Amino acid sequence: MELTSKHIVVTGAARGLGYAIAEFLLRKGALVSVVDIDENAVRDAEQKLLPLGQVKGYVCNVASESSVESLFDQLKQDYKELDGIVNNAGILRDGLLIKEKDGQQSKMSLAQWQSVIDVNLTGVFLCGREAASWMVADKNPGVIVNISSISRAGNIGQTNYAAAKAGVTAMTVTWAKELARYGIRVADIAPGFIETEMTASMKEEAKARATSLVPLKRWGQPNNIAQAVTFILENDYFSGRTLEVDAALRL
Repeated sequence: MELTSKHIVVTGAARGLGYAIAEFLLRKGALVSVVDIDENAVRDAEQKLLPLGQVKGYVCNVASESSVESLFDQLKQDYKELDGIVNNAGILRDGLLIKEKDGQQSKMSLAQWQSVIDVNLTGVFLCGREAASWMVADKNPGVIVNISSISRAGNIGQTNYAAAKAGVTAMTVTWAKELARYGIRVADIAPGFIETEMTASMKEEAKARATSLVPLKRWGQPNNIAQAVTFILENDYFSGRTLEVDAALRL
Protein backbone atom coordinates (compact mmCIF):
# COMPACT_ATOMS: atom_id res chain seq x y z
CA MET A 1 0.00 0.00 0.00
CA GLU A 2 1.28 3.43 -0.92
CA LEU A 3 0.52 5.51 2.16
CA THR A 4 0.12 8.92 0.52
CA SER A 5 -3.45 10.14 1.10
CA LYS A 6 -4.48 6.82 2.69
CA HIS A 7 -6.75 7.06 5.74
CA ILE A 8 -5.27 5.28 8.76
CA VAL A 9 -6.85 5.14 12.24
CA VAL A 10 -4.54 4.81 15.26
CA THR A 11 -6.01 4.01 18.68
CA GLY A 12 -4.32 5.06 21.91
CA ALA A 13 -2.63 7.74 19.84
CA ALA A 14 -2.75 10.79 22.11
CA ARG A 15 0.60 9.94 23.69
CA GLY A 16 3.44 7.44 23.79
CA LEU A 17 3.70 4.68 21.23
CA GLY A 18 0.44 5.56 19.47
CA TYR A 19 1.47 9.20 19.08
CA ALA A 20 4.80 8.16 17.55
CA ILE A 21 2.98 5.89 15.10
CA ALA A 22 0.56 8.66 14.12
CA GLU A 23 3.43 11.13 13.66
CA PHE A 24 5.41 8.68 11.51
CA LEU A 25 2.42 7.92 9.29
CA LEU A 26 1.70 11.62 8.80
CA ARG A 27 5.29 12.13 7.65
CA LYS A 28 4.67 9.36 5.11
CA GLY A 29 1.73 11.33 3.72
CA ALA A 30 -1.14 9.38 5.30
CA LEU A 31 -4.38 10.94 6.58
CA VAL A 32 -4.45 10.01 10.26
CA SER A 33 -7.31 9.72 12.73
CA VAL A 34 -6.01 9.97 16.29
CA VAL A 35 -8.19 8.06 18.76
CA ASP A 36 -7.89 8.08 22.55
CA ILE A 37 -10.09 8.09 25.68
CA ASP A 38 -8.70 11.36 27.11
CA GLU A 39 -10.33 14.30 25.31
CA ASN A 40 -7.80 16.89 26.46
CA ALA A 41 -4.92 14.67 25.38
CA VAL A 42 -6.60 14.06 22.01
CA ARG A 43 -7.00 17.79 21.33
CA ASP A 44 -3.41 18.45 22.42
CA ALA A 45 -2.06 15.70 20.15
CA GLU A 46 -4.21 16.94 17.28
CA GLN A 47 -2.77 20.45 17.55
CA LYS A 48 0.81 19.20 17.78
CA LEU A 49 0.40 16.95 14.75
CA LEU A 50 -1.49 19.37 12.50
CA PRO A 51 1.65 20.97 11.03
CA LEU A 52 2.66 17.55 9.66
CA GLY A 53 -0.45 16.89 7.58
CA GLN A 54 -4.13 16.02 7.69
CA VAL A 55 -5.02 14.74 11.15
CA LYS A 56 -8.25 14.64 13.13
CA GLY A 57 -8.80 13.63 16.76
CA TYR A 58 -11.58 11.45 18.15
CA VAL A 59 -12.52 10.52 21.71
CA CYS A 60 -13.43 6.87 22.26
CA ASN A 61 -13.39 4.19 24.95
CA VAL A 62 -12.30 1.15 22.94
CA ALA A 63 -13.60 -1.18 25.65
CA SER A 64 -17.18 0.05 25.06
CA GLU A 65 -19.12 -1.34 22.11
CA SER A 66 -21.39 1.70 21.88
CA SER A 67 -18.42 4.08 22.02
CA VAL A 68 -16.58 2.20 19.26
CA GLU A 69 -19.69 2.07 17.08
CA SER A 70 -20.20 5.82 17.56
CA LEU A 71 -16.56 6.42 16.65
CA PHE A 72 -16.91 4.57 13.36
CA ASP A 73 -20.21 6.29 12.57
CA GLN A 74 -18.37 9.61 12.89
CA LEU A 75 -15.36 8.40 10.91
CA LYS A 76 -17.63 7.38 8.05
CA GLN A 77 -19.05 10.90 7.98
CA ASP A 78 -15.60 12.47 7.91
CA TYR A 79 -13.80 10.13 5.51
CA LYS A 80 -14.78 8.40 2.28
CA GLU A 81 -13.03 5.15 3.19
CA LEU A 82 -10.78 3.35 5.66
CA ASP A 83 -7.46 2.03 4.42
CA GLY A 84 -5.94 0.87 7.67
CA ILE A 85 -6.21 0.74 11.44
CA VAL A 86 -3.53 0.32 14.10
CA ASN A 87 -5.03 -1.19 17.25
CA ASN A 88 -2.54 0.20 19.74
CA ALA A 89 -4.64 1.24 22.77
CA GLY A 90 -3.63 -0.65 25.89
CA ILE A 91 -3.15 -0.44 29.65
CA LEU A 92 -1.08 -2.13 32.35
CA ARG A 93 -2.38 -3.38 35.70
CA ASP A 94 0.51 -5.64 36.69
CA GLY A 95 0.55 -7.91 39.69
CA LEU A 96 1.30 -11.46 40.77
CA LEU A 97 -1.52 -14.00 40.65
CA ILE A 98 -0.89 -14.80 44.32
CA LYS A 99 1.64 -13.23 46.69
CA GLU A 100 2.27 -14.34 50.23
CA LYS A 101 4.50 -12.48 52.67
CA ASP A 102 4.73 -12.75 56.44
CA GLY A 103 1.66 -14.95 56.48
CA GLN A 104 -0.41 -12.41 54.57
CA GLN A 105 -1.70 -13.28 51.13
CA SER A 106 -2.78 -10.97 48.31
CA LYS A 107 -4.34 -11.91 44.98
CA MET A 108 -4.71 -10.33 41.59
CA SER A 109 -8.19 -8.84 41.75
CA LEU A 110 -10.90 -9.49 39.21
CA ALA A 111 -10.89 -5.75 38.51
CA GLN A 112 -7.17 -5.90 37.64
CA TRP A 113 -7.83 -8.82 35.32
CA GLN A 114 -10.98 -7.48 33.70
CA SER A 115 -9.77 -3.94 33.04
CA VAL A 116 -6.80 -5.18 31.02
CA ILE A 117 -8.84 -7.77 29.13
CA ASP A 118 -11.48 -5.14 28.34
CA VAL A 119 -9.04 -2.64 26.82
CA ASN A 120 -6.23 -4.81 25.46
CA LEU A 121 -8.30 -7.66 24.03
CA THR A 122 -11.95 -6.66 23.74
CA GLY A 123 -10.91 -3.20 22.50
CA VAL A 124 -8.90 -4.77 19.67
CA PHE A 125 -11.83 -7.05 18.84
CA LEU A 126 -14.36 -4.20 18.69
CA CYS A 127 -12.19 -1.83 16.64
CA GLY A 128 -11.00 -4.62 14.35
CA ARG A 129 -14.56 -5.80 13.77
CA GLU A 130 -15.85 -2.33 12.87
CA ALA A 131 -12.82 -1.62 10.66
CA ALA A 132 -13.25 -4.90 8.78
CA SER A 133 -16.98 -4.28 8.36
CA TRP A 134 -16.31 -0.88 6.79
CA MET A 135 -13.62 -2.23 4.47
CA VAL A 136 -15.78 -5.14 3.31
CA ALA A 137 -18.86 -2.96 2.76
CA ASP A 138 -16.79 -0.51 0.68
CA LYS A 139 -14.94 -3.31 -1.12
CA ASN A 140 -11.75 -1.58 -0.04
CA PRO A 141 -9.00 -4.11 0.84
CA GLY A 142 -7.31 -2.41 3.77
CA VAL A 143 -4.91 -3.47 6.50
CA ILE A 144 -5.44 -4.17 10.22
CA VAL A 145 -2.35 -3.93 12.41
CA ASN A 146 -2.64 -5.10 16.01
CA ILE A 147 -0.08 -4.32 18.71
CA SER A 148 0.68 -7.42 20.75
CA SER A 149 3.75 -7.95 22.96
CA ILE A 150 6.50 -10.46 23.57
CA SER A 151 4.71 -10.93 26.91
CA ARG A 152 2.14 -12.98 24.98
CA ALA A 153 4.41 -15.96 25.67
CA GLY A 154 3.93 -15.42 29.41
CA ASN A 155 5.63 -13.04 31.82
CA ILE A 156 5.88 -12.91 35.61
CA GLY A 157 3.48 -10.37 37.11
CA GLN A 158 1.42 -10.05 33.95
CA THR A 159 -1.24 -12.76 33.98
CA ASN A 160 -3.82 -10.31 32.63
CA TYR A 161 -1.56 -8.56 30.11
CA ALA A 162 0.02 -11.78 28.79
CA ALA A 163 -3.38 -13.43 28.34
CA ALA A 164 -4.74 -10.40 26.48
CA LYS A 165 -1.73 -10.12 24.18
CA ALA A 166 -1.77 -13.84 23.43
CA GLY A 167 -5.42 -13.40 22.50
CA VAL A 168 -4.51 -10.50 20.20
CA THR A 169 -2.05 -12.70 18.30
CA ALA A 170 -4.60 -15.51 18.02
CA MET A 171 -7.22 -13.08 16.70
CA THR A 172 -4.70 -11.70 14.22
CA VAL A 173 -4.09 -15.11 12.64
CA THR A 174 -7.82 -15.90 12.64
CA TRP A 175 -8.76 -12.60 10.99
CA ALA A 176 -5.99 -12.90 8.40
CA LYS A 177 -7.46 -16.22 7.29
CA GLU A 178 -11.08 -15.08 7.43
CA LEU A 179 -10.61 -11.71 5.73
CA ALA A 180 -8.16 -12.76 3.02
CA ARG A 181 -11.12 -13.45 0.70
CA TYR A 182 -11.84 -9.72 0.77
CA GLY A 183 -8.21 -8.78 0.15
CA ILE A 184 -7.81 -7.50 3.73
CA ARG A 185 -4.46 -8.16 5.39
CA VAL A 186 -4.06 -8.53 9.16
CA ALA A 187 -0.81 -8.71 11.11
CA ASP A 188 0.51 -7.90 14.55
CA ILE A 189 3.65 -6.50 16.13
CA ALA A 190 5.18 -7.83 19.35
CA PRO A 191 7.38 -5.12 20.85
CA GLY A 192 10.03 -5.86 23.42
CA PHE A 193 11.10 -3.20 25.91
CA ILE A 194 10.17 0.19 24.42
CA GLU A 195 10.74 3.54 26.13
CA THR A 196 7.26 5.06 26.51
CA GLU A 197 5.26 6.93 29.12
CA MET A 198 3.78 3.60 30.16
CA THR A 199 7.18 2.07 30.96
CA ALA A 200 8.59 5.28 32.46
CA SER A 201 6.86 4.48 35.75
CA MET A 202 8.97 1.35 36.25
CA LYS A 203 11.48 1.39 39.09
CA GLU A 204 15.07 2.02 37.99
CA GLU A 205 16.27 -1.34 39.31
CA ALA A 206 13.53 -3.08 37.31
CA LYS A 207 14.57 -1.18 34.17
CA ALA A 208 18.21 -2.11 34.70
CA ARG A 209 17.30 -5.76 35.20
CA ALA A 210 15.19 -5.72 32.02
CA THR A 211 17.96 -4.05 30.02
CA SER A 212 20.42 -6.74 31.09
CA LEU A 213 18.21 -9.36 29.41
CA VAL A 214 18.29 -7.63 26.00
CA PRO A 215 21.14 -8.85 23.77
CA LEU A 216 21.56 -5.32 22.33
CA LYS A 217 21.63 -3.96 25.91
CA ARG A 218 19.25 -1.10 25.21
CA TRP A 219 15.55 -0.38 25.00
CA GLY A 220 13.76 0.36 21.75
CA GLN A 221 12.28 3.71 20.80
CA PRO A 222 8.65 4.34 19.76
CA ASN A 223 9.83 5.06 16.20
CA ASN A 224 11.16 1.50 15.97
CA ILE A 225 7.57 0.29 16.30
CA ALA A 226 6.26 3.02 13.98
CA GLN A 227 8.69 1.77 11.33
CA ALA A 228 7.37 -1.78 11.83
CA VAL A 229 3.78 -0.57 11.43
CA THR A 230 4.74 1.18 8.20
CA PHE A 231 6.44 -1.96 6.89
CA ILE A 232 3.28 -4.00 7.41
CA LEU A 233 1.06 -1.35 5.82
CA GLU A 234 3.33 -1.02 2.79
CA ASN A 235 4.22 -4.68 2.23
CA ASP A 236 1.28 -6.19 0.34
CA TYR A 237 2.34 -9.80 0.97
CA PHE A 238 2.67 -9.64 4.75
CA SER A 239 -0.34 -11.08 6.58
CA GLY A 240 -1.21 -13.44 9.41
CA ARG A 241 2.18 -13.13 11.07
CA THR A 242 3.73 -11.48 14.11
CA LEU A 243 6.59 -9.06 13.60
CA GLU A 244 8.76 -9.25 16.71
CA VAL A 245 10.67 -6.02 17.41
CA ASP A 246 12.61 -6.90 20.54
CA ALA A 247 16.38 -6.71 19.81
CA ALA A 248 16.63 -10.54 20.00
CA LEU A 249 15.18 -10.65 23.52
CA ARG A 250 12.87 -13.54 22.69
CA LEU A 251 14.79 -16.18 20.73
